Amino acid sequence: MEAKSVKIDVNSVAEPFYKAIGNEIGVFEHSFNNRLPLLLKGPTGTGKSRFVEYMAHRLSMPLITVACHEETSSTDLIGRFILKGAETVWQDGPLTRAVREGAIIYLDEIAEARPDVIVAVHSLTDFRRKLYIDKLGEEVEADRNFMFVASFNPGYQRGFKELKPSTRQRFVSVSFDYPDPKLESEIVAVESGVNDSEARKLVKIANKIRNLTELGLTETVSTRLLVDAAKLIHSGLPKRLSVEVAVVEPLTDDEDTLEALKDLSSMMI
Repeated sequence: MEAKSVKIDVNSVAEPFYKAIGNEIGVFEHSFNNRLPLLLKGPTGTGKSRFVEYMAHRLSMPLITVACHEETSSTDLIGRFILKGAETVWQDGPLTRAVREGAIIYLDEIAEARPDVIVAVHSLTDFRRKLYIDKLGEEVEADRNFMFVASFNPGYQRGFKELKPSTRQRFVSVSFDYPDPKLESEIVAVESGVNDSEARKLVKIANKIRNLTELGLTETVSTRLLVDAAKLIHSGLPKRLSVEVAVVEPLTDDEDTLEALKDLSSMMI
């Protein structure tokens, strides 16, 4: 399955909404200026992808995003020969395009990709800043504005899909977590259109569930899920139903856990 990439021309879109939770904006800017690769670590739905979009817009840089999965290979990123009419021609992959054109490449959930991806990007994450294309026998030096950014969820299936220490040490790293309640409420309200009171109630439900570690949830309530629930509420869907379908149901398929979470959220909204 070929990796799908999305290229964003920041000059043609409005600035993405983003609220800083720490020093991540400054770290990104200094990493860009120093030509250093950046790794964003944190749970799903804590704003990592939105942050990269915001920074690309802030720096007026084109952004190429690749959502990695278990079948993403180095060929998907670097390129391949394809048939075009009666000819076989080379087609650059998203990573090669970013290297040549001077764009930010963002590999979302890099640990999900096949091991050969990590090997392929090694020469771009150190002093060489070069991409080796074996199939062409070509060595491509990265454009001065090229930046390598990746994200990683260290809590997901711990021990199974981890990044090796030797790979981690090639990156400047920033940890993401859920914003404090006041900031998260503001994000939910702005993103969805609900009033502040409704946003605060949703955040309280999220924090209550996040603290229920005994449930053994693989993933907990993300800010993204809260925004989804708030949008449903804002559009007129009943509040309890909105929370049930947008927050509770995506977390688990276990019937007992679902019932417990539904009861909890119903008491709080």
